[in-house]
Amino acid sequence: MQRSLNPWITSPGTETPEEETLDAYMPPAAVISAPLKGMVEPDAADRLARRTMTGSAALWIIGAHGGAGESRVADLLGARATDHCWPVLQDGSEPRVLLVCRADMRGLTAARSALTQWVSGATPKADLLGLAVLADAPGKTPKALRDFTSIVGGGAPRLWTLPWVEAWRLGDDTAPTREFHRFITDIATLTTNNT
Repeated sequence: MQRSLNPWITSPGTETPEEETLDAYMPPAAVISAPLKGMVEPDAADRLARRTMTGSAALWIIGAHGGAGESRVADLLGARATDHCWPVLQDGSEPRVLLVCRADMRGLTAARSALTQWVSGATPKADLLGLAVLADAPGKTPKALRDFTSIVGGGAPRLWTLPWVEAWRLGDDTAPTREFHRFITDIATLTTNNT
């Protein structure tokens, strides 16, 4: 049986290695890696605002909605949170950003609107690394939400789906799972390679 590739999610010819290692694996880049001409921007009520940011950072984290995990991811990566806004830097440079959301319908819908805003060119110029979807509850994510995550993530340059971390509820700030270690390594590689 031949497996067809979805061009919105992966580039043709991109193959995942059979044996992945923590240092070598990175989600394949999607076909959509920059804004596209002709895309219609979302309604004004569904857009994230823009905000002029003071200071600098190698990476800015944008929460697509309240409770997205923006601050948690910023802390993990040593980045700066934008408080649910597209950052505009005072020096006029193009910020490197990562969009985050929760893996529930509200979060994924908000991420879809933010990605539509970006791909339509309705955001300030930004180097979007991808979308990180954080689990919204312990246990297995329902199939409908996993499918919707794949669809929404197809509009981002890369997609990371990250599991629930029970220890965070108790104040343990470590990144305890393999998926989070891989995610941190991927982001570090992307920010280092693109400087």
